[in-house]
Amino acid sequence: MRMVRVAVLASVAVVVCGTAFVFRDDIARKLGFTPANAADSTGAATTQPRRAGRPAAGPVPVVVTTVTAKSMPIIVEAVGTVQSIASVPLKSRIDSQIMKVNVEEGALVKEGDLLFELDARTLRAQLAQIEAQIRKDQAQLQQAKRDSSRADDLLGKGAGTVVTRDTNVTAQKAVEAQLESDEAMRQNILAQISYTEIRAPVSGRIGSIPNKAGTTLRVSDNAVTGVLATINQVDPIFVTFALPQVVLPDLRAAMAKGDVKVNAMVDENTRQPGAMAFIENSVDPNTGTVTAKARIGNANEGLWPGQFVKAEVILGMEAEAISVPAPAVQLGTQGPYVFVIKDGNVAEVRPIQIKRTQAGESVIGSGLKAGESVVIDGQLRLVNGAPVTAKQAEPAKTIPPRG
Repeated sequence: MRMVRVAVLASVAVVVCGTAFVFRDDIARKLGFTPANAADSTGAATTQPRRAGRPAAGPVPVVVTTVTAKSMPIIVEAVGTVQSIASVPLKSRIDSQIMKVNVEEGALVKEGDLLFELDARTLRAQLAQIEAQIRKDQAQLQQAKRDSSRADDLLGKGAGTVVTRDTNVTAQKAVEAQLESDEAMRQNILAQISYTEIRAPVSGRIGSIPNKAGTTLRVSDNAVTGVLATINQVDPIFVTFALPQVVLPDLRAAMAKGDVKVNAMVDENTRQPGAMAFIENSVDPNTGTVTAKARIGNANEGLWPGQFVKAEVILGMEAEAISVPAPAVQLGTQGPYVFVIKDGNVAEVRPIQIKRTQAGESVIGSGLKAGESVVIDGQLRLVNGAPVTAKQAEPAKTIPPRG
C-alpha cells in the first residue's frame, strides 16, 4: 500500500513539472519577467531574466567633498562626574542649643559668613568668672613682688633672713603660675565661645538644614543627626573621569610642558573651560584606566556636584592633519574604507586607517591625501568601479575652536 502511494505522488509531480515546462513562457510573462528565450530589439536572445520595465543602471548621483589638510586638536574624550573640591559637613563642637539660624537652605555663602548661633550664656558667665580670677591673681602677684623686694632689702642690710627671702620668692612664683593657669583657662573658654558661632569654612552652596532654632545639640550625636548642614564648594569645581592607560604617556608629556586644557561639555553647544589638576598615582588593573581630575571654572554654576558630563582633554594640536567628514567613512569586513572619485566619475573603494573621530570629523592616519574627492552621501548604491555623477557638498559651518 505504501509503494502505491509513493508511485502516485511521483506521477503527480512529473505531470506538474511537465506542464510548467511547456507553459514556462506564459508563466514568466505573468510574473513580470522577460522569457529566457525571448529576443531583444537587436534580435539577440537574453541570457537572464530581469524585471519588466526596470531601466538599465546608470551613473549613481553622489555628494562629494575634498580631502583637506589642516590643524586639528588632539582630543581625548571621557565621561566624567562633577565633584566639589571641598564638601564640608558642619557639626557643633560643644553641647549647646541653636539660638539662631542665619542662612536659608540652598543659599550661596561666602567664607566666614555667620551661619548658626548657639547658646553662649553659660560660657560667657564662666569667662567673666575667670577674668575676675585673673585680676585677683594680678593683684596678688604685685603684692608678692613687693614682699620679695622688701625681703631682699632687709637681707642686704642684715635685718632679714634668707628663709624669709626664699619664702617670698616662692610665693611670688606660685602666684605667677596661678595667673598663667587662669590665662590658659580664659583662652579655653574663649575658644568654646567661638564654637557657638558656626561660620562658613569655605565659599559654596549650602544644602538642607534639618536642625532649626531651639534644637539641642550633643557632641556625641552620630554623623546623621549631628550634621547641621553641608557646604559644597562649586566655583571652581572638579570633574573626575577615567582615561585609558594608552594615553597616559601623552598626557603626562603634555602636562610637563604646561597646563593641559580640559573642556566640560554641559551640552553639545556649551563648554566650560578648565585645566588638568590631578592624575592618580596608579592605574586600575581591573579596568586599565587611570583616574584624573580637571579644575573647571564654574562661576555660572553650570556644573552641579554629582552631575555626569563629557570631558574633552586637549593634548595639543596636530598640524596638517588629513581629515574628512565622519559620514564619509564606511565600515566593512576588512575595516574602515571610503569611496574615492577617480577620473571625475568613477568610484573606487579605498581602505583607510582612522586616528580619531571628533566634532563630526575623522582624522585619517593613512589611505588618503589632500586634494582627493570622497563621497559623503549616496554610498548605499555604490560598488567599486561604479560610474557616478558627483555634486560638491556645501561648505560646512565653522566649528568654534576648543580650549
